[in-house]
Amino acid sequence: MNKPLKSAILDKPTDDPERYRAPALDKGLDILELLADQPDGLTRGEIVKALDRGPSEIYRMLERLVARRYVLRSPAGDRYSMSLKMFDLAHRYPPTHRLVAQALPVMDRYAKEAEQACHLGVYDRGNVQIVAQVNNPSAISMTVRPGTRVNLLDTGSGQVLLACESDARRKQMLAEHVALDGEVLIPPDELEHMLEAVRATGYRQRESLQYFGVIDISCPILGPYGHALAVLTTPYIRRIDRHAIPSLDRARELMLQAARDLSLLANAAQSA
Repeated sequence: MNKPLKSAILDKPTDDPERYRAPALDKGLDILELLADQPDGLTRGEIVKALDRGPSEIYRMLERLVARRYVLRSPAGDRYSMSLKMFDLAHRYPPTHRLVAQALPVMDRYAKEAEQACHLGVYDRGNVQIVAQVNNPSAISMTVRPGTRVNLLDTGSGQVLLACESDARRKQMLAEHVALDGEVLIPPDELEHMLEAVRATGYRQRESLQYFGVIDISCPILGPYGHALAVLTTPYIRRIDRHAIPSLDRARELMLQAARDLSLLANAAQSA
C-alpha cells in the first residue's frame, strides 16, 4: 500500500543532496548560473566547454531557456546571455513586499521632514512600476498611484535604474523598453550623458519632463553589488505663499539620507 502523500511530505528529509536528482533541471540551472557571471554572454561552444557537457544536451536546454525567455540570443545568433526574467520574478516574490514594508516608514519620515510627496519604483518589463507612495502631509500633494507604470527613459526613476546597472543589463533593459503614453524622445547620446551625470553624483535632479513647476529628485536603493534594487523619487514642488518649506537643497539631503537608510535595510534583509 502506498504511503499517504501527507505522511511522505512530513518524513524527515535526507541529508544526501543527490537523492532526488533532476538532471535536466540541473543543466538549466548550471547554464543560468554560468551566464549570470558573464555580462557579455557566451557562445554555445564556450558554454559546452565551461560545463563539460555534450553539445546536443546544451543545445536543447539553451533552446528551451530562450523559448521561455530566461536567456536571450544575440541578433547574430552566436551568443547567449541572461534576460531580466529572473529579475522580474524576484520582484514579484515576497522580498518586494518586504522592501515596501521597510520603505514606507522611511518614506513617511521624509514626507514629514521635507513636506513633499515621494514614491518608490522598481524596474518592470522595460519600464518602471511604482510600488509605494507617500503623500505630502499638507492639503495639496502630487501623487503617483502604486501600480502606475512610468517611462524608463524620460523620468528620474528610470534614468537612475538604468545608470546603476552594468552595460549588459542596461542594454537588455533598453531592448525591453516600450514607450508609454507621452514619452519624451531623448537621443541616445543625450541619454548616456544623463546617465553619466547620475553615476557621478549618485542621484538625479532636474526639472520634470512631464509637468511644469516640478523638480524631480531620484535616488537609488542600492543592493550589495551596487546595482539599484529600487529608486526613491520626490516630485519637489515649491510653495509661493507665506508657508516656508524646506529648500530644494535640504529636500535633496533628506532624500539621499532616506535612500541610504533603505539601502542598509534592504541589504540587511538579504543577508539575514
